[in-house]
Amino acid sequence: MRPVTRQELLDYQTYGDRRETFRAEVLRIKALRRIHVGPHLTLLFENRDTVLYQIQEMMRIERMVREDTIRHELDTYNELLGGPGELGATLLVEVEDPAVRAVLLAEWRDLPGRIYVRLEDRSQAFARFDPRQVGEDKLSPVQFLKFACGGKRPVAVGTDFPPLAVETRLTDAQRHALAADLRD
Repeated sequence: MRPVTRQELLDYQTYGDRRETFRAEVLRIKALRRIHVGPHLTLLFENRDTVLYQIQEMMRIERMVREDTIRHELDTYNELLGGPGELGATLLVEVEDPAVRAVLLAEWRDLPGRIYVRLEDRSQAFARFDPRQVGEDKLSPVQFLKFACGGKRPVAVGTDFPPLAVETRLTDAQRHALAADLRD
């Protein structure tokens, strides 16, 4: 997927003037790319629009004008995008009770490598993850994953991690959205 470029970014004031329209469109885009896998896992598949939105929001909230700071945000958020034939996703581990969450994040430390995208040929593309997000004793509740799809379209998302093993079939709209992202 092509990264977002500096030329695409609006200054925070101009973005603020256009924010509501852009935000509504990005929320529609995100809805198609938000996949719940069981009761505790949500994947948000990222694309250029979702990344552009996140960068613009950070620039607006922090009133960024310094070029080095803007470039840092651009580089950081572009890392969420998949490369050619890849999908990038943000994994959210959702457990409301902080005490329970702390225990489960320690028990689920090996989870990121056990999440997969099932492809149209029934093969599985298991997630690559950033090992910096997994500590010695626990998992971070937010993970950034990449799935090498090799040009094949996803049809489901799941995990074979024993305590959470489940697979979610994608809707037609979700399959089309992710296939479009793979073509970008």
